[in-house]
Amino acid sequence: MTLNANYSPVYHAPHFEPTVDELAALKHLEMENISVTSALKEHLSGRLYEHGFITKNASGQLAITDTGRHLVRRQNN
Repeated sequence: MTLNANYSPVYHAPHFEPTVDELAALKHLEMENISVTSALKEHLSGRLYEHGFITKNASGQLAITDTGRHLVRRQNN
């Protein structure tokens, strides 16, 4: 068996639909950055990081990206 060079072990569905918990986490991040430790306590989804809705800033805290803000605004409309 040969593997395709473009193969990635992480599956991404063609369309990302955030869960209620993921949206709540994004709204929380929109108001303030949180530490990775706090994110783990809040069970922050790794899917948000994988899809580029959150990022780690220079001080190691998680912060919402512009894409994440756009997703929150889209869900609120």
